[in-house]
Amino acid sequence: MGKTGVIIIIAVFLTVIILLLIAGGYRLKKTFYSLSTDKVSGHVRFALITDLHSCRYGRDMEELVEAIASCKPDYILLGGDIYDHKLKDTNADVFLARIAEEYPCFYVSGNHEYYREDFENLFQHIRDLGITVLEGEHVMIGNIALLGARDPYLYGDETMESDIVNALEGTSGEMYRILLSHRPEKTDIYGRYDIDLVLSGHAHGGQWRIPGLIEGVYAPHQGILPKITAGVYELANGKLIVSRGLARETTIVPRLFNNPEIVIIDIN
Repeated sequence: MGKTGVIIIIAVFLTVIILLLIAGGYRLKKTFYSLSTDKVSGHVRFALITDLHSCRYGRDMEELVEAIASCKPDYILLGGDIYDHKLKDTNADVFLARIAEEYPCFYVSGNHEYYREDFENLFQHIRDLGITVLEGEHVMIGNIALLGARDPYLYGDETMESDIVNALEGTSGEMYRILLSHRPEKTDIYGRYDIDLVLSGHAHGGQWRIPGLIEGVYAPHQGILPKITAGVYELANGKLIVSRGLARETTIVPRLFNNPEIVIIDIN
């Protein structure tokens, strides 16, 4: 093969790599949703962060922390799988410590936290950082009732549903009720209750997406060609917003047209 042939092969190879990187969508994205309700006066902005899986976003997690800061959220909601059961905790620890200094933060479990034998110590560590872990309870933010339910991996759907029932106690339909729960596919359970908004992750955006054609090739606990992967969905009594999450180097297959994302929700 001559010199020209080698140059052509290298050029084609580099072009393919560049295209794959662009299509792979590893660049962090911000997605904004605005919801209106007469139950809330004024404006509240939430940042939904899910499925970090201890992945790295720059030195001291600067890329992710600065991206969140640029959106100026009032509260940060951590929707599970912030930690991974295989990777070291360093990135997740640094990230949580930094945001806990700047914002009120609320956390619910994902399945990967429960894959770990030390999950009870992990949740205590999260609390020690000043982050509220919601396990079948609610907190009030003005007239917004923020509810949290544990992931069903360890305890089953019955316990997750019991957490929802317990969290609803002391709230009313006059309040704007938000449920933070890791699993998006549990729509049959969520639809049984008068909840205005459910926030989830877990599906990783279906991993491979083809805009306008395929909304995901595979998602955990939904399988092939999942139906609930990212965006806004209608429930029987409210809406469901699903984040694509932030996992990058921990995924078995690369993301395709599926940027990791921070989800910003404005309640007006």
